[in-house]
Amino acid sequence: MSTRAWEGLTIPQPGTFDLDASHTRIGFVAKHMMVTKVRGHFGEFTGSITLAENPLDSSTEVTIKAASIETGSPDRDTHLRSDDFLAADKFPELTFRSTRVLSHSGDEFTVAGDLTVRDVTKEVTLKVEYGGSGVNPWGAEVFGFSLETEIDREEFGLTWNVALEAGGVLVSKKVKIEIEGEATRRA
Repeated sequence: MSTRAWEGLTIPQPGTFDLDASHTRIGFVAKHMMVTKVRGHFGEFTGSITLAENPLDSSTEVTIKAASIETGSPDRDTHLRSDDFLAADKFPELTFRSTRVLSHSGDEFTVAGDLTVRDVTKEVTLKVEYGGSGVNPWGAEVFGFSLETEIDREEFGLTWNVALEAGGVLVSKKVKIEIEGEATRRA
């Protein structure tokens, strides 16, 4: 594997890496009835990370198929695909494109980028942790990462909700996004 030392980290040489769908999970967490967390993920996505000579100039792009949302409840998934939430028929893709690295400390980076949901684009800030790099059993160079952020879904037009008799609402405004990923050097 072709690696280099950078600010105390061992990172891959510059190049483009594609998300490995079988080793990447794009997940989310929202509160239900303000008492429990519902977790879900998107099963279909593509993405790439381009590591620059100066790692702080690196970039990423991800495209997620809205209809691939899964929470373990077919009725809820159908509702999330509907016009009340993602409107997957009208807006089939969610996208993220990084715009800049804001800061880093050790293996943790803060990355800004544009998230588009339902044709509404907002800047979000991601906390990214570099997980290390290696060569898989098939000889491909890979590296791992984790990231998280929190968004207000209503800012993206996902405003459906139900007021609860005892107070509060059925679905939280805040949604936590969690990604565990692995990327493979493009051949």
